[in-house]
Amino acid sequence: MLRFLADENFNGRILRGLMRRIPDLDVVRAQDVEEIQGSDDPVLLAWAADHDRIVLSHDVSTLGDYAYQRVVAEQTMPGVFEVSADLPVGVAIEELVLIARASEPGEWELQVRFLPL
Repeated sequence: MLRFLADENFNGRILRGLMRRIPDLDVVRAQDVEEIQGSDDPVLLAWAADHDRIVLSHDVSTLGDYAYQRVVAEQTMPGVFEVSADLPVGVAIEELVLIARASEPGEWELQVRFLPL
């Protein structure tokens, strides 16, 4: 099963809905991890890579650029899902449930994807 890291600004309503649909989903919130609380994007991405977690974010302005920099530098990058802040909560939950249930570990490596797909 996929493992996720939700950045600090990720919508809690989406996370709660996701956890209701997939109770055993392995998702960590950045604000719950002392070593990355309040950290900048490169630190967050490095931690996610070290822990093999796909990042969930609404930060479409900078996070993707840093993720691409990791790819170009041939650093590990398990993947990033950029969820539009304008996407309705229910739609975001459905998209992420589908991704979590239908994907294999490693499938999103080195990719930055924008939801809706």
